[in-house]
Amino acid sequence: MAPEGETEEDTAPEAEPQPAGRVGVVLVSHSREVAAATAALAEALVGTGDPAPVAAAGGLPDGGVGTSAELVRRAVKDVDRGSGVVVLCDMGSAVLTVKALLADREGGFPAGADVRIADAPFVEGAVTALVTASAGGDMAAVLAATDDARTYRKL
Repeated sequence: MAPEGETEEDTAPEAEPQPAGRVGVVLVSHSREVAAATAALAEALVGTGDPAPVAAAGGLPDGGVGTSAELVRRAVKDVDRGSGVVVLCDMGSAVLTVKALLADREGGFPAGADVRIADAPFVEGAVTALVTASAGGDMAAVLAATDDARTYRKL
């Protein structure tokens, strides 16, 4: 019961701000199948039952080969938990589409979304980004992991 002259709302404890979620990962490929398979591989390699949010934005809305700004926008919105979104692109117009969305202040990504392109190989970068984000890495850590994937030598 509230003290005299105060309402229950006046004495209710303030709600603590919710911490932002993990960094999200978006995979942009010219092929729906490549993007989806890469997302599935990255999730499988996370090694936990709770991977960070990941979305595939592959191909065109009709299923054809290409890159769709709308699919990329939707994927970013789907994985954004307030800690940023790292986008990996396969090549060419996938990169150009994401760069155009980043430059478009009116119709690009949602206001306030922290979206960054990772300069990394598609598959290796996707795995390192998702593993790092799933472990709780912040945007800088996720980007550093993708940068390591870019320089990882196999021989």
